Amino acid sequence: MSAQRNPGAAAVERYGWPRAHRWLLMRRASQLLILGLFLLGPVAGVWLIKGNLASSLTLDWLPLSDPYVLVQSLFAGHVAAGTALLGALIVLAVYAAIGGRVYCAWVCPVNVVTDGAHWLRSRLDLQKGWQPKRNTRLWLLAATLAVSLATGTIAWEFVNPVSMVFRGLVFGMGFAWVVVAAVFLFDLVVSRRGWCGHICPVGAFYGLVGSASLLRVRADRRAACDDCMDCFAVCPEPQVLTPALKGARHGRGPVILSSDCSNCGRCIDVCSQEVFRFGTRFNNRTWSDLPEPEQRKGRNAASAPGVGT
Repeated sequence: MSAQRNPGAAAVERYGWPRAHRWLLMRRASQLLILGLFLLGPVAGVWLIKGNLASSLTLDWLPLSDPYVLVQSLFAGHVAAGTALLGALIVLAVYAAIGGRVYCAWVCPVNVVTDGAHWLRSRLDLQKGWQPKRNTRLWLLAATLAVSLATGTIAWEFVNPVSMVFRGLVFGMGFAWVVVAAVFLFDLVVSRRGWCGHICPVGAFYGLVGSASLLRVRADRRAACDDCMDCFAVCPEPQVLTPALKGARHGRGPVILSSDCSNCGRCIDVCSQEVFRFGTRFNNRTWSDLPEPEQRKGRNAASAPGVGT
């Protein structure tokens, strides 16, 4: 229970607070920097970036487009401009390389809201609550494309909290506050990590984009794990940890390969044993991080009838 209430305490004691929160601090800096660059134009008249996360032009020459918005637009029957296609290809290439759900952890401003709800839920020691199936967001992703096809509109943009927040910050929050509050309360009292982990189709889309990405979190020192469970307490997608952390006996390597991982780095922050690090998907060792007797035992278990690898 102590790990649930104060995960990362051992890392803070061993390494100090800044190092035990370094990736969290860098994520917040990234989110605020991106938001600030978009707001410089309408607020201060300095137009480094024109537009929003759906479609933008940086320094009057670099187009960037949300590929999810573009796909909806194509389903709606709209003809995409060349710059929109180029911008979407650039974004797709970047997220395909570094992990699509990096968008969720390092760019999306709603992540701050859902992380805040999770923090308060943990402090209040609330129950897990209703948990939709994780493929719900995939069904919603398909539904948004179907609605776009049927109505000729970019369907998700009508209810997208990210777009509402951006418009609200420029033109006045108004109804956007209601949407932000609804997302916060949903994660706080209805479903733990519910919005990003189970509902949001944007996360589902970028998860598919980055399913074969090069950048991955690795549990290369998993043999040093002391089972404190701090990483499970802070991870927004804790189901991705087990195969990499505990899969050596079954021939599974230490790389977190699940497309659900958002590369947020919190597991790296809170681990006092330095089990995790950022790396690539390559050299996904299986037995090499075990002592030789354990390697032989694991191979024998994995090759036994009925045991999969």
